[in-house]
Amino acid sequence: MNILAIDTSNQVLGVAILKDELIIGELVTNIKKNHSVRLMPAIDQLMKETNMTPDMLDKIVVAKGPGSFTGVRIGLATAKSLAWALDIPVVGISSLETLAYQGCFLNMFVCPFFDARRSNVYTGLYQWDEDKMTLVKNEQNISMTDWLEQLQMDGKKVLFLSPDIHLYEDVIMEYMGNLAVIPQGPYHLAKPSHLGLAGLTKQPDNTHTLIPNYLRLAEAEAKWLKAQKEQNNG
Repeated sequence: MNILAIDTSNQVLGVAILKDELIIGELVTNIKKNHSVRLMPAIDQLMKETNMTPDMLDKIVVAKGPGSFTGVRIGLATAKSLAWALDIPVVGISSLETLAYQGCFLNMFVCPFFDARRSNVYTGLYQWDEDKMTLVKNEQNISMTDWLEQLQMDGKKVLFLSPDIHLYEDVIMEYMGNLAVIPQGPYHLAKPSHLGLAGLTKQPDNTHTLIPNYLRLAEAEAKWLKAQKEQNNG
């Protein structure tokens, strides 16, 4: 099975091509540039370098968030359009689950997270179990201190992974102490090849109804809903 994996849900832009569990090619950039302009050229470049043509693809796997509202929409729109045009299945995978794969095979909980501003994070708790990443605590948008209090009460070692680790490392160590594991090096960035592996055995989504997993409403949408509620109550 030939899989194209697409991740534009955060600052990293990543595409990968897998043949079953074998990674054929992978392209990753971690720069602040417009994903909408760069995604299709990146896919085209990787397809050419791996001697792959669109008709050879069997499945598309895409990161569906949480993360950047714009980035998530770009990735999903591209993946769904390609899947529809090629008449192949598409699978949406949590961006947090993809990041958690950096901690696979470790015998401890894995906490991936992304900064959600105002001291909040998008996060969840995972654990590698029976050759797959398993969700232990539901993904949510939560205050980092409230989340750390929950993890502290569990009393278990936790591996923290995030491209925003520098924003929260001090508070993590303050709450978790020796229970916190924060690796050095490039392990805080999600890899599109892991995204492809995560979607390898999962059931396809409906191409037309696959939607982003924002974990919270966009600010403009939240304000609109609040205004509608106030108007109805008035």
